[in-house]
Amino acid sequence: MSASPTDNQAQIEFWNGPTARAWVESQQRMDQLLAVLSARALGRAAPRSGEQVLDIGCGCGDTSLAMADLGARVTGVDVSAPMLALARQRGAARDDVIFIEADASSHPFEQVYDLAFSRFGVMFFADPYRAFAHIRSALAPEGRLCFICWQSPRDNPWLSVPSAAAQPFLPEPETAPDPRAPGPFAFADPDYVNDILERAGFSAIEVEPCTAEMALGGSLDEALEFLIRNGPMSRVLADLDEETRARALAAVRSELTPHAGDRGVVLGGACWIIGARRG
Repeated sequence: MSASPTDNQAQIEFWNGPTARAWVESQQRMDQLLAVLSARALGRAAPRSGEQVLDIGCGCGDTSLAMADLGARVTGVDVSAPMLALARQRGAARDDVIFIEADASSHPFEQVYDLAFSRFGVMFFADPYRAFAHIRSALAPEGRLCFICWQSPRDNPWLSVPSAAAQPFLPEPETAPDPRAPGPFAFADPDYVNDILERAGFSAIEVEPCTAEMALGGSLDEALEFLIRNGPMSRVLADLDEETRARALAAVRSELTPHAGDRGVVLGGACWIIGARRG
């Protein structure tokens, strides 16, 4: 565990680039998409009035503000300056939430937090063992941890269906991707997550499956716009030439069509909600 604070530099640069700006522009749409999953994760975390909460990877501030509404005093931390700018704007009139631009795996937190929480924000550490040991050091003696992360892509049709449609148009990778590399699905294996937390010093680790319907958009056009601008597919689609990209999107549209209905384009999603104690 010899990682240095700069090991997350690639992720820091990524979340301060075009993807971050797209997330800011799509903030309301993204919060709506994740609303059910957010509610379930927050229900498991159970932030209480007066508690000090650390919201890791807080993004545009949705979960930080939700926990403050429950009476907690929240510190939201993220590496993305564009997303934090919107979070601060949303929380400008409040004194129960602050936002700091920092790497949660190395920032010198005080050991005061009753709860460390994250909604899809802890799967991007270059060295998750080191990162979670550091996060544990920010918790008060009776502190607890709760976060939600994605299960495998194959268990998430909202991603696997359009990804399979686009795959024939994408370049072949030079090497097989590492499923545990920093990214949205790095924590798909619950045994891996359990090992990280145990070695970081956490106890009473619980892994709860969570499924939900994911509305990608109110129409096929909205769903395609979401996939182009946000989420894992946006990176690979952006690298295609115009003609190939158009063919890929036509194939994706065709595969999404059977999933379009009165509620929009709806596919299944699957996550893990992880809970633990400082130990």
